[in-house]
This record gives sequence, structure tokens and C-alpha cells, in this order.
Amino acid sequence: MSRIEVLKTYKIYIGGAFPRTESGRFYQPKQKGKVIGNICLSSRKDVRNAVVAARKAQGPWANRTAYNRSQVLYRIAEILEGRKAQFVEELMTQGSTKVKAVTEVDLSIDRMIYFAGWCDKYNQIFSSVNPVSGSFFNFSSMEPTGVVGIIANQDSGLLGLVSAIAPIIAGGNSCIAIAAENLPLCAVTFAEVLATSDVPGGVVNILTGDKKELLPHFGTHKDINAVLYCDGDQKEITQLRTDAVDNLKRIVVKSEGDFESNAWENPYLIQSFQETKTTWHPIEHIAAAGSGY
Repeated sequence: MSRIEVLKTYKIYIGGAFPRTESGRFYQPKQKGKVIGNICLSSRKDVRNAVVAARKAQGPWANRTAYNRSQVLYRIAEILEGRKAQFVEELMTQGSTKVKAVTEVDLSIDRMIYFAGWCDKYNQIFSSVNPVSGSFFNFSSMEPTGVVGIIANQDSGLLGLVSAIAPIIAGGNSCIAIAAENLPLCAVTFAEVLATSDVPGGVVNILTGDKKELLPHFGTHKDINAVLYCDGDQKEITQLRTDAVDNLKRIVVKSEGDFESNAWENPYLIQSFQETKTTWHPIEHIAAAGSGY
């Protein structure tokens, strides 16, 4: 008598924990006709719970030193390296070849290290001392936007998600990501990496499910400050931009599907989710000794 395989139930990741979706729904993606897992079908309530967790975590995360955030991102890369074989196997389960799977995992690790290196450098690049004609200094520096929603690329199970998350959290933001609907395994396993790393709960939240169902809630939610959209559906882009008008939400579209490209390795991805803060500081004039003033 043949044994019945016990499929793993891949739960969502909110606030550092792994709850099942409050809706109780799930779906079963297939590869070559074979079911590859039981995946939570997230709901609007899950999005709202994730936003609450992200908002709570964002302030303390932004207040950490840039050097400490760099250490945390590097630790994520270390754990990814240690679980490399599992990610390769899951990518192959979802239809990738072994060569492509190994390349994707290696690039995901390297990309996290790349942005770890930028955590304590981007502010020096993008900040400035501005020329003024008065007796004061004028400084501009970068501050995180806040809570960022991520619509991950639907054709990349791991590298696309890592490439979107890394620059956002490197800049002191927190995020809520919708994983690729039909390639969800690595996204949830990546959440397990985050849970066992130094990333505070709530800084990264990962949901699985129907992108078309969840996307409108990202555009209309008042406490999501920006959205990174990594797909190419023009109707969805228009919908997001229309919904964002109500609370002036920033919509950033990165539809380049080649995540192996250097286009996904530059500090401008961090800058896209930063606000410029300008500070004026008076200059105290110190009179020369013996001047009588």
C-alpha cells in the first residue's frame, strides 16, 4: 500500500509570527500536475494585521544605527547561505532547473550583502550641505518613508522578492510583501530565515494568495505610505495610482523582470523610499578678542 505524502502547509508571516490566514482559506499550486503545497489564501484582514505590525516595528527599526541595520541584513545573508540547499530544492520543485536554481539562490545571498553594505553609506551620498546666503547652515538628509507595500514579481520565486525587500529595509522602512502567487514556497521559507535572524518582528511581513484580490487594499490603505510594484500589468499599475490619490501614496513601478541585471543593484532603489528632510541651523558669530563687542 502506497504512502500518502504529507504536504507542508506554508503559513503567512506577520509581526514575526506564522499565523494561518484569518479567512481559513488555502490553495494548492501545481507543478506538472502535482500539488506542491498547501498555501494560505490571504485576505483583506491579513493585510490590515500586517500593516499594524509593520507600523509598530517601523519606528524602532528606523531609529537603529545604520551600521546595526547593515549587520542585520548581513545576518540574513548568512542564514540564507546555510539553508541554500533547501531553497535550491524548492525552486526546482516549482519548475526551475538545478543550474538556474543555484544561480538564483547565490544572487539572492549576494544581493542581500550588497544592500547590507549600503546601509551606512547612502545617506552620505544623497544628503547635502546646501548653499545659502544667510547666517545659517542648511542641511538635507534622508529619512525613511515609513510602511511600504510590495507587489512581488510573479515570475521569480526568491530573487525578485529579495531584490524588492532588501533596499526597502536597508533604508529603515518596514514592509508588507505579496509573494508570487504560483511560486510561493521560497517566499515562506525566506520568512523562516527572517524569523531566525536578527530582523525585529514586523519589519518584514509576507503574505501569500491572490494578487488581484489583495492589490486594491494596498492602494487604498491609509497607513501604507508607498507601494513598490514589480510586475508589468498596466491595468494594475493604473488601479494602484488611482487608489493612491486619496492619501498621496507614492507608487514606484519597477517592471524590469531581469533580476540578474545590475539594474537591481544600486543605491537609488534605497532612495526611492526616502524622504528628504531639510534642517536650518543658525551660525553663532563669535567676536574677535579685544573688539569691544
